[in-house]
Order: sequence, then C-alpha cells, then structure tokens
Amino acid sequence: MGAFKFLQKLLCCIVILICCKSHSQKEQKFGGIEIGSKGIKISIIEIENVKRGTYKLIDFWTENIGIARNISIDGSLALADINNATAVVAKSYIKLREEFSLDASKIFVVASSGVGMADNTNILIDKIKVAINKELVFISSKLESKLLFKGCVPPKLFSEALLIDIGGGNTKGGYAEILNDNMVFFPINMDLGTVTLTEKINKRARNSNLDQFLDANFDHQPELTSAVQQMILQKPLVNSKQKIYLTGGAVWSFFTLFYNVPPENMNIIKLDDIREFNAQLQNNFGKFTRLAAENTEADAVLKTYSQKSLIAANSILLTTVENIQNVNKKNVYFAKNGYLAWLIAYINDASKGVRVIY
Repeated sequence: MGAFKFLQKLLCCIVILICCKSHSQKEQKFGGIEIGSKGIKISIIEIENVKRGTYKLIDFWTENIGIARNISIDGSLALADINNATAVVAKSYIKLREEFSLDASKIFVVASSGVGMADNTNILIDKIKVAINKELVFISSKLESKLLFKGCVPPKLFSEALLIDIGGGNTKGGYAEILNDNMVFFPINMDLGTVTLTEKINKRARNSNLDQFLDANFDHQPELTSAVQQMILQKPLVNSKQKIYLTGGAVWSFFTLFYNVPPENMNIIKLDDIREFNAQLQNNFGKFTRLAAENTEADAVLKTYSQKSLIAANSILLTTVENIQNVNKKNVYFAKNGYLAWLIAYINDASKGVRVIY
C-alpha cells in the first residue's frame, strides 16, 4: 500500500510539472500583426529567455496588402486599401486566437511609421477597433528604429553598429551610445521607401513603359542622393560606425535574388554586388523570373515586388550604401530577422515593465 501511495504521489507530481511547463510555455508565446506599407506581417514566436532575448519562431506569413501606395499621390490611405487591411487583420487575429491559442493580451497589433505618414490614419484605427476590439498602435519612426536596432544588433556591439531599414513608406535607422550605463538611441530617417519612391517615379514617367520608368528613375537620382545624404548627416556619428546592419524588403529582395542561398541570421553583403544587381534588374530581369520558377523564396520576392518596385528599392539601397563613408572598409550585413526585430524588442521591453509606446 505504501508503494502504491508513493507511486500515486509521484504521478501527481509529474502531472503538475507537465501542466506547469505547458502553462509556462503558453505564457511565453506571443503573436504580432504589423501593418506595413507593402504588406501585413504576422508572426508567432516563443520567448525562450527574456534576459538574453532568445526566441523560437513558431510561424510567420505575409499578406501582400499595399496599403501605403496612395500616400505619395494625395497623402492619404485609400479607403479600399484600409478595408482590405482591416479584413486581413481580423482574419489573422482570429487565427492567432483559435489556431495558436493565444490570449488577446499576448497579441500586439501595430502599424509602421511608413503607414503613419498618411493623414487619415484615424479611419484605419477605428475600423481595426471595431473588427477585433483592440487599439491599433502606430509606431513612430524613432521608436520603430530603436526597436529594430535592439532586435537586430547584439547588445555587446551596440556602440559599433549603425542600423538602416528600407521600408515601403520610408527609410529609417540609427545608432546607439552607452552613456552612464544606459543606451541612448540616435535616430535617422528619410521619407522615401520602396512604395513611395516607386510612385514618385511613376508620376515622373510619361507612360507605364519600362524604358520611361528607367529614364524617370535616372532623372530622380539627384533628388534621391540629396535625401540620402541629408539622412546620413542628421547625426554626427553615423559615418564612424564600423558595422552596418541593413534590413527591410529592399535588402531581402537583393539578397534573395542575387545570392540565391539560404540566409543566416547575419549575412555579409558587398557594395559591388548591389551595383551588379542594379544592372541585372534593368537588363536581365528574365534571370530572376527563371529563378523564381524553381526557388520558393525568389518566387515570394516577385510576388511581393514588381520589376519597377525592385528597381526603386535597389536605388535606395545602392544610394544609401554608396554614401556611407569608407563603406568598403566596413562590415555590411543583411539582418535576416529584421522583420521580427520590432516584435522581439517590443515583447522583451513589455515583459520588463518598460513602456514601449510614447
């Protein structure tokens, strides 16, 4: 009888441990819905160690809703795009709640600074509130850059690093200095991204012909160069940083199509390769359509970006890298997990009681 009671107690302890572990794992699982200029990104991650910022990606997918394409035309989000985005957010939110068993408090819904440039964001906020009963938070360009920096750059390299994110609506980034044991972030930004530049070039072109687009892109180059140089000169220590971390759709597209290898978390890229990619986009685009037929990641790029958008995106990437002083003597990386960085940093800060929205 004593042995039976011992086994009974042991079994109860095992059940309790399993339940506690399961509960703990559930509590550490989070979902993020980010409304970006070019699409909506949905992420599910499990935080393994809050202090170290280690995590496991459970699932990720993108819905290609180009909500910001109208901003460069009249400064607003088109109502049809708002409605489409709201429907995708609602569908994704239900999926996170039902299929992944996430509590509402563990799901963060944000909109990027590129979308926040529009003058009618209140309509999107109201529609999201009605659809899922959650407040849509617009992340400022400064905060978005800071979250990306903290999510992409290893803490021990903070003082050596410059982060630049080429988004759909804008380009942003910055660097950090450690002052009195505290991280102080210095942001930089430019109101041009893949979507907004593509629309500017389209407006400049006389028709939809690719040759006209290329001519308009060439004519717009001095204006782009000036904007990039102003962005880089916004903060005095930008050019002193030896490690350059690049992220965003433009960099993802370049790395995927040009190198055609599975990316690591951090990937060295070269200025000459960006230049060569620029020529291939204009003169040998068939190479990439053939690649997409046999490579799912390349196919995802071409389903996200048209040839014109890729040309505009790489114009920003190339111009930005070319204008960093002594860039060929520095380490330039594609930070593959940039699309998750905001969520990781957001969760880590929230778990420590840090107010991340201000």
